[in-house]
Amino acid sequence: MNLDKTAQIISIIEQRRPLVNKIERVESNLRSLSLALHHLQQHSEQLLSKIDEEAVIAKLHNLNFSGLQTKIEAELIALNKLKTRFNRNTLNIGVIGRARQGKSRLLQSLTGLTSAEIPDGDRQHCTGVRSTIHHNSNFATYGEVWFHTERSFLDEVIAPYYEKLRLGLKPITLEAFANHPLPPLPVELTEYAEPGAMYQHLRRYHINLDKYRHLLKVTSPRRISQTEIREYVAQDTTDGQRIFFNYLAVQEVKITCKFPHEAVGQIALVDMPGLGDTGIGDEERLVKTLAHDVDAVIFVRMPKSSGDYWADVDVRLYDIAANAITELPINLWSFLILNRTDSTSNNSDNWYNCQDLAQTLSEKHIQVVNHVIANCANPQEANQVLELILDYLAKNITILDSKYAFLCQERLVQLQNTVAVELEKARQVLEQAASGENWFPLFENLFAQLWDNLTTGLEALLKKLREQRDAQNIEFRQQVEAALKTCQQDSGIPTEAEIETRRNRVGGYPNAYYEYLNEVRAYLSQHFLLLDKGLKQGLDRVKGQVSEVLINQAGLGFVSDVRGEEFINAIAAYIPNELIPSQPSRLKLGFQILADFELSYRGMIQHRIRQRLDDLTPDETSLQLSSSPCASEVLSCLQALHSEAIYKCRTALDDLLAEPSQAAFAIVEEFLDRVLRAEGAKTEWRIFLEEVRSEVWCDEFEQLGERTRTRREWIDSIECAATANKLSAMQFLN
Repeated sequence: MNLDKTAQIISIIEQRRPLVNKIERVESNLRSLSLALHHLQQHSEQLLSKIDEEAVIAKLHNLNFSGLQTKIEAELIALNKLKTRFNRNTLNIGVIGRARQGKSRLLQSLTGLTSAEIPDGDRQHCTGVRSTIHHNSNFATYGEVWFHTERSFLDEVIAPYYEKLRLGLKPITLEAFANHPLPPLPVELTEYAEPGAMYQHLRRYHINLDKYRHLLKVTSPRRISQTEIREYVAQDTTDGQRIFFNYLAVQEVKITCKFPHEAVGQIALVDMPGLGDTGIGDEERLVKTLAHDVDAVIFVRMPKSSGDYWADVDVRLYDIAANAITELPINLWSFLILNRTDSTSNNSDNWYNCQDLAQTLSEKHIQVVNHVIANCANPQEANQVLELILDYLAKNITILDSKYAFLCQERLVQLQNTVAVELEKARQVLEQAASGENWFPLFENLFAQLWDNLTTGLEALLKKLREQRDAQNIEFRQQVEAALKTCQQDSGIPTEAEIETRRNRVGGYPNAYYEYLNEVRAYLSQHFLLLDKGLKQGLDRVKGQVSEVLINQAGLGFVSDVRGEEFINAIAAYIPNELIPSQPSRLKLGFQILADFELSYRGMIQHRIRQRLDDLTPDETSLQLSSSPCASEVLSCLQALHSEAIYKCRTALDDLLAEPSQAAFAIVEEFLDRVLRAEGAKTEWRIFLEEVRSEVWCDEFEQLGERTRTRREWIDSIECAATANKLSAMQFLN
């Protein structure tokens, strides 16, 4: 085996991985889009129950959101297959064929395993579950088993029998399946052999349940030794005794072993149970395996030496495989081995029969990359076939991956266009109803009245604030008095006894004095943090006055149930970012400026207070201890400096009592400049109020209001879907 080929396979696997995350992002977006379309479908049904206009009803009936959701689900399934393909750390080659065609012998030849691990019974079906065989030269052979849970066993294994054979209600618990007899096969099916054989399969699950049900509770995967593998993958022993039942609880087995040709690198062989048995679900599991877990497939066919031909079952198997990945024609990723046997085998020499079938392939439209006549039981011939396949994959798999991914991407682009067209149809549903209302003259008259009321109310408030801007702010003054009182009553100054203790600990009165200066200053300054409350209360009162004008004079109370300063925040958030296309809303900016404006102790007052506390700083204090200090002197100095600091702070704060009023006036005047006086302000108010006219003038626009709300909610639902339908969110290829 070529080492360069091994390196190529590793490179191919590494190149696939970056696409996985991109595909996952597209999957997430598709789910969001599906949910948005589901909401639109529900909204459409609600509209149909409320609207009586025939034209609108006809347009609603013409929308097909459920069909789009079905298409999205199909694309999610396709993307999941693609993601799984790109996320594997091996190139996987599947081996399929009808029972007793030699595929197990082929796998034994390629992997070095024996019939103990890969069943190859000649008399009956003996492979019970799918096995994936990985090459790893670093470990002794072992297996990993994934079991069904009770739920997956009932849903994926048992339920299909009940549905296919029309046995009535399927069991919803394992106890129900175990404790009740199987329903009889319907009379109309008893005349046919296939349903009867299927029923016997179900009976096997039922009567042998106690032999394997404990495995349905086992945590997966379970690691098993090489000698245990057959017990989980086979129906019978190597001598043909059907005594194994573990396989009935198994979903999949992974076998890791050392292939005879170690240079094959990161490949895995997928062994699937031979078709031709009458177990329900075999074909579905085959398609799922091919779609999710296989990069190439080998069909194995052993012609009978007595004469053979391509039967319908062969063509059907080919078609089943072809349908697994519709994006890639199967003739680009499939191979055929015509299993050659010689005169020493039970099948005798079938060389001429192999040639006959090879020559008639085209007549049955069975097209593969290559067909080979080889003895599956001969390791040398089998590995020559594997080398041929790996050569092809090394040269072509990247092209196949690109083709597969490109076709998936193209479908997503088409889906995005289809959704965009449907959303545009949805936008037109209520356009006629909206344009048919002769509301504009009434709106213009009402807007003129509102504008007069709004400007008069806000200008009157501003005039009042101008008259009060040099007056002391009541809330701030009360908070200043409260803070100063707290400073006097809660000084944080130590007692003489505490001073003595500190002096002994720090080695002298001066050291204790300097430490206490810092502590008293820190304790005093914290009381002034309470001034934030007064500043906020005063400003909130003014914002509340602005809110009252907006609610009472402009009818904007519908925006939110909150009142006072919170209403300013609510309306700032409510106004659209753009009232005039491509222009940031100046009206919204005005409200945001007012909503965001705050007065704080740290920004307005703290630096002034700090200047008055310098005497309580060790390096700056003007009051030093004598040469023979004592505890009472330290206490006296601290008290004097504390009182002096409070006095200085009071003086400084007295000078600031009017500043909150001045700031309130300034911000309201700025607000009026932005929302009333700036160029274009009146136009933006008109546009804004036109959109919300039914909420502002409820009585005048009562019927229209309901329609406006309905239309806005409908458009909002459409825009939500449109956001998820952006082309960029659908792309995973550059």
